[in-house]
Amino acid sequence: MTTFPVDTPLIALAEAEGLEGCVLTYGHFSTIHPGHIRYLKHASKQGDRLVVALVGDGIDNQSKRYQFSQKDRAEGLTLLPMVDAVVLLADDELPQVVSKLQPSVLVLGKEFKQSLNPLIVRAIADMRSAGKAVQFHAGDINYASADLLSSSESELIDQRRNQYRLACKRQGLTFDSLLNSMQAWHKCNLIVLGDTIVDQYAACEALGMSAEAPVVVVRELQKRNFIGGAAVVASHIRALGAQCQLLSVVGTDSTAELVRRELAEREIGDGLVNDPSRPTTFKKRYLVENQKLFRVSRLEDHGLDSEVEAQLITKLEQLAPAANGIVVSDFVYGVVTNRLLELIRDLATRHGLMLFGDLQCSSQVGSVTRFKKFSLLCPNEREARIALQDKDTGLELLSQELIAITACERLVMKLGADGFIAYDRNESGELKSQPFPALCANPLDVTGAGDSLLAVMATGLASGQAMMPTAALACCMAALAVETMGNTPIGVDRLRQQLENLLSS
Repeated sequence: MTTFPVDTPLIALAEAEGLEGCVLTYGHFSTIHPGHIRYLKHASKQGDRLVVALVGDGIDNQSKRYQFSQKDRAEGLTLLPMVDAVVLLADDELPQVVSKLQPSVLVLGKEFKQSLNPLIVRAIADMRSAGKAVQFHAGDINYASADLLSSSESELIDQRRNQYRLACKRQGLTFDSLLNSMQAWHKCNLIVLGDTIVDQYAACEALGMSAEAPVVVVRELQKRNFIGGAAVVASHIRALGAQCQLLSVVGTDSTAELVRRELAEREIGDGLVNDPSRPTTFKKRYLVENQKLFRVSRLEDHGLDSEVEAQLITKLEQLAPAANGIVVSDFVYGVVTNRLLELIRDLATRHGLMLFGDLQCSSQVGSVTRFKKFSLLCPNEREARIALQDKDTGLELLSQELIAITACERLVMKLGADGFIAYDRNESGELKSQPFPALCANPLDVTGAGDSLLAVMATGLASGQAMMPTAALACCMAALAVETMGNTPIGVDRLRQQLENLLSS
């Protein structure tokens, strides 16, 4: 890896380093997150050598433009295996680099396609006049990871732990500071509103194929029930030491009674409303040797009856004055109505509450843009793209667009096997971001990872903790959640131990 200033004799350097006809990219790379990795991986496939022209910190005593200095940003780029060289620009001198290096391809992010920046326009024109290719690309979008095909599990774990430690270092977070930030959690009081789900896992033995039809035949060996959806978010919050009230709708069936018993045992406030027109949402998963075969769901997703909705409204108004925040866990099964969303925004204004939202629509139709002016939203990338009807925009611009449309204060963009990106605002109201990796390289069960993350984010922020330390703890929490089969509440002691394993070694 080579880094050099823009005034270096680049032609001579190109010959020495074998950079003739290289692929050239450009950007500020303030925080290198999975969106940048996608972009750089695509660019690296367009030729043999990849050079990054890195925007400078500014000249003539300009105010700081980026979260990290050029030196720090260059250091991050040098750690990436697909990058062969970095040009350190004094400011934005892209045309100078194009002129001296004569790249075969210039790859720019899609946000530059309509750029009015005269330096970008000139660089594009110079490339095209020389008969060279210019691409605008955000990188390939993948919702799954193939990392285990190229690295062992232990290697991936080491890589991701190093990424986590680097993220904490960049944010000035230590084991002691993160531990101290958890001390106020027990003073927090949250209301969780959303769909309650009961997940049943049935462990089976595979017997083979049916002779009558091409159907897999299994024999059920054992089954176990877990409360999920909004109920497990509430369970995590309570296990972390905070007070919690669950407001939800269940049927008049034995499954509802199971939920009530679990809530009582976990000391969670029972704000369940019975609706005889719908069963308690129930999902049964069949597994063979910890591999899920398929899922059967028993549910109704019609809108709430006005009387049921009125009961939830009454409970919300009674509980809000004593709360620090409201967590909305919406699986789009009909519980979170527009009227309830209007009410919680009003309650937040009246009582100074923080609002936290997560909408999951893997097999339902919903949009996270329903959640306006929330303190925090936690969508995954697929949900964000569905909501914005955008499959092409780069990850950074996608996140910024969602923040603008929903007017949320903070955002966690979940990226599955690539972890997540936490977005916050500085004192001037400008967005800053930090990616955190998925610490578990080979998860046993990803169901509920987002619920555990939401629980920590809500508990931390509502207790007065800052965004980045809360996100660092949420990263640990999500890793614990995927290590076991089924939704099991994760307590503060397990979280503390996980943090100690990562940062105090």
